[in-house]
Amino acid sequence: MEIGVPKETKDQEFRVGLSPSSVRVLHENGHAIFVETEAGTGAGFTDTDYKLAGAQIVSTPEAAWNRELVVKVKEPLQPEYKFLQKEQLLFTYLHLAADRALTEHLIDCGVTAIAYETVEQPGNNKLPLLTPMSIIAGRLSVQFGARFLERQQGGRGVLLGGVPGVRPGKVVILGGGVVGTEAARIAVGMGAAVQILDVNVDRLSYLETIFGSRVELLYSNSAQIEAVVSQADLLIGAVLVPGRKAPILVPRNLVKQMHPGAVIVDVAVDQGGCIETLRPTSHTNPVYVEEGVVHYGVPNMPGAVPWTATQALNNSTLPYVLQLANLGLKAVEVNPFLAAGVNVQNHRLVHPAVQQVFPDLVS
Repeated sequence: MEIGVPKETKDQEFRVGLSPSSVRVLHENGHAIFVETEAGTGAGFTDTDYKLAGAQIVSTPEAAWNRELVVKVKEPLQPEYKFLQKEQLLFTYLHLAADRALTEHLIDCGVTAIAYETVEQPGNNKLPLLTPMSIIAGRLSVQFGARFLERQQGGRGVLLGGVPGVRPGKVVILGGGVVGTEAARIAVGMGAAVQILDVNVDRLSYLETIFGSRVELLYSNSAQIEAVVSQADLLIGAVLVPGRKAPILVPRNLVKQMHPGAVIVDVAVDQGGCIETLRPTSHTNPVYVEEGVVHYGVPNMPGAVPWTATQALNNSTLPYVLQLANLGLKAVEVNPFLAAGVNVQNHRLVHPAVQQVFPDLVS
């Protein structure tokens, strides 16, 4: 099969869909891989690296897109819509619940769109292609939050770890899944006072086995959220409802009650965000101030660490890419977990969670 790897076009998105080591595996299995020139440069991979792995380097986006299977990292942006073709396989993060225009175009053009974030797997790791980026985003959320708490960055000037005689910063994490757990690891390591809120009591019990008394674990409801958010120096949104828009847990009137210069980092922004005042930003312009609070809403946070993120993503995606390359669309028929990743097929919106977001697009 011919596999295309275009260069990412999202603002400062330096990850790449396939690493040279993944290309080598696919090449050894008889597939032809076409990599757009400099697609991997931001992640530390040269065109020569790809050539040595067996790829062909192409000079235009069209030459990478015009293939049976296209492997990316982020969703196609509007200038890329013209490259999408009927009966083409697209394998990438899509996050359609927050992007009606892309959803409509995928339906219209006839592509089979498979979203990393809804591919499933049995057992505890139910979203295997979302997990590696959730780990990275969770860890980065505290790293970025600590930076923007600095006074020179517009924050209130709080050191998360505090110092002897001065209380540490308070980190409130909404959601105890992968993102929330990894955020807590970093925040605890920095010496912050950490609270995690979640509606799953079993998950809270599991988190106690990890953190013990170092983290305050609270059952999430509106009253509890109101009680803790107003006192947060750093608020992290880590809510996930697979395939659907994140629920709004923090309304504007609660943001108003936060300390001036406090920081919000909403990792759920690519699914619409769970804080009412949060809107998507970019790595070029990552923050804005609203209601006196610094808001960080970059939807492709792992793009800040592309060398790490590309390899972590490929470790998880390669088996599925190989199956798609070997079997084509039949891979979806024989692998029900990969089939769960199909969001759009044959001009139809087929994923149940996304259908609930856009019921008028269901035929």
